[in-house]
Amino acid sequence: MPTLTRGSFARGGTSLDFRTGDWRVARPIHSHRIAPCYGACPAGEDPQAYLALVAQEDLQKAWETLVGANPLPAITGRVCHHPCESACNRGQFDESIAIHGVERFLGDTAIERGWQYRVGRPGAGAPEVAVVGAGPAGLAAAYHLLRGGYSVSLFEAQPEAGGLLRSALPPYRLPREVLNAELERLLAIGIRFIPNQRLGRDFSLEELRTTFRAAFLAPGNGAGRPWSVDGVTPRDQRTGLALLKEWISIGSIPSYSSVAIVGGGNTAIDLARVLKFLGVRQVHVITFQALPGPGIAAEDAMSATPREITQALEEGVIIHDHRGVRRIILRGEQVVGIEMVHMKEIVHQDGQRKAVAFEGTEVVLHVDQVVPAIGQQVDPSGMAELLDGHPFFGPDSSGRLPNHPGIFVGGDARGDRGTVSAAVGDGRRAAQAIDAYLKGSELRSSMTEPIGYKQLNVNYFDHAPRAQAPTLAPGNRDAEAEIEIGFTPSQVSAESHRCFSCGECMACDNCWTLCPDNAVLKTREAASDGSHYVFDYDHCKGCGLCAHECPVGFIAMTEEP
Repeated sequence: MPTLTRGSFARGGTSLDFRTGDWRVARPIHSHRIAPCYGACPAGEDPQAYLALVAQEDLQKAWETLVGANPLPAITGRVCHHPCESACNRGQFDESIAIHGVERFLGDTAIERGWQYRVGRPGAGAPEVAVVGAGPAGLAAAYHLLRGGYSVSLFEAQPEAGGLLRSALPPYRLPREVLNAELERLLAIGIRFIPNQRLGRDFSLEELRTTFRAAFLAPGNGAGRPWSVDGVTPRDQRTGLALLKEWISIGSIPSYSSVAIVGGGNTAIDLARVLKFLGVRQVHVITFQALPGPGIAAEDAMSATPREITQALEEGVIIHDHRGVRRIILRGEQVVGIEMVHMKEIVHQDGQRKAVAFEGTEVVLHVDQVVPAIGQQVDPSGMAELLDGHPFFGPDSSGRLPNHPGIFVGGDARGDRGTVSAAVGDGRRAAQAIDAYLKGSELRSSMTEPIGYKQLNVNYFDHAPRAQAPTLAPGNRDAEAEIEIGFTPSQVSAESHRCFSCGECMACDNCWTLCPDNAVLKTREAASDGSHYVFDYDHCKGCGLCAHECPVGFIAMTEEP
C-alpha cells in the first residue's frame, strides 16, 4: 500500500484507498416505481414499458409487451376512455402522452403485418376451463388462460364473438373490419369457440361444474332496467341499448322529429349521435351528471368518454346536464313533451350519493319520444342461484364469487358502469385467480404506489406538444365512417419520446457523469435490476446528488444499514 501524503495524491491507484463510503449515513439504491399510467389502466397495461420500446423503434416488441396484458389493442385504442392519460405525470408539465393513439397504432400495425400472439397450444391433459360470454372480458380471460396452459372452451349466445363490441358500438367508433380482424386472429390461437350456446337454454351451471375444472362467467347485462316517471312510461318504450342494437343489426330505427335520451353514459351519447346522423332534427341528452371539464370531480362527471361528448356537441346534440325528468307530457298515448328539473347528486348523511331535484327550476321540453339509457342489469336466466336476487354479481376484485368455488365472474355483469378496458382487466385477473385456484396457491399482488410528479426532475425535459389525431369535420361525418383517423408513424415516435419514463431507468447517464466520487459504474450488460449502472458503495459517500439529478425518480436515498 502506498504511503499517502499530500504530495502523493496524484499517484496511480491512491484514490482507491480513500474509502469515502465509511462516511456515509444514507446510500443510493435503484428503486423501480410503477408509472401512474400503469396504475390507472383498468386492463393492466404498462404504457411506459411499450412506449420505451417504440422509442427504440422495436414496434413488434412493443406490441408483444402490450398484448401481454391486453389482447385487443386495436379495439381498446379506439373505444377506451383512457384513464391512463388522466393519470399521466406529463399532464402536469404540458400535456399528457396520447397513449390511446400509440395503442391503436400498435394494434393496427400488428393486424397489417400479421404479428402473431406468443401463445402455445395446451398440452395433452391440460385442465379444462369454461368461459361463458365472448365479449371483451370473456375474450381476455380465454386468452390469458390459454397462455397459462389451460384448455379453454368459449361459449357465446350469439353467432359471432364480440358481445357489445359487435352489437352496440357504432361503426364510426369501431369499424367492423377492425373488430373482425382482431377477433379472428385472437380466436385462431387455440381457443375452442362455441357460438349459439346460451347459459340457461342450451347448457346449465351444473353441467359447467361437472365438465370443467373452473368457469368464468361474463354474460354481460342483457336485461334493461325498469324506468318510469311516477309510473308513466312512453308508448312502445325501448331502452337506448335496445335501439342501438336494432340499428346495428337491421340498419334502421323508428323515425322521430325530436327525442330526449335520459342518461349520461356512452350508450346515451352513441344513440344521440346515431339519431343525429339519421336526420332527427333535435336530439336532447338529459343527465343529472355534469359535463366533464376543469374543476368537475370525476364522480360528478358524465360517465361517457369525454372526446365522444365533445364530438356529439360538435354534431348538434344538445346536452342538458344536471337535469332530470320530472314528468312525461302525453296527448292520449303519444309523448309530446317532458318537464325537466335541475338535479344534482348530493352526498347524504349516510354517505350515499343521491340525486336531488331543485323546486322552481322546471322547464318544458317538446319532444315526441323519451328513451331511457340508464343502464342494464344481468338477465338471471340460468344464473339465478348466483345472483341471489341482485341485479349484478358481487365478486371480489379477482372475480371470485363467495360461496361458489370454481365460479368466477367479470365484465359488465359486475355492475353498470363498466368499460371495455375494465372488462379486459376483469378477464385477466380472473384468469390469474383461476390459475391460483386450480394450483391451490395464493394470489399475490406486486402493484406498488405509482411515482408522483414531484418525485421526478423535470428540468431535464423539453416542452413538446401532444400529437393530435385528425378527425372528420362534423359536416362530413355519418354513422358508418370512422371519425377519428389514426396517428402517423412519426407522430407515434414523437409521443414515445415525450414519455418521462416515470420510475424506470432511461439510461441518461446523469448518475454516472455527475457523481463526484466516480462511485457509479456503467456496465455493458444489464445489471440484475435491469439498468446499466451499479453503485460502488466503498467510495459512495451518500451525498445524494445522483438521486437528486435522476430525471425519472429511479434512484432513492435510503438509511445506511
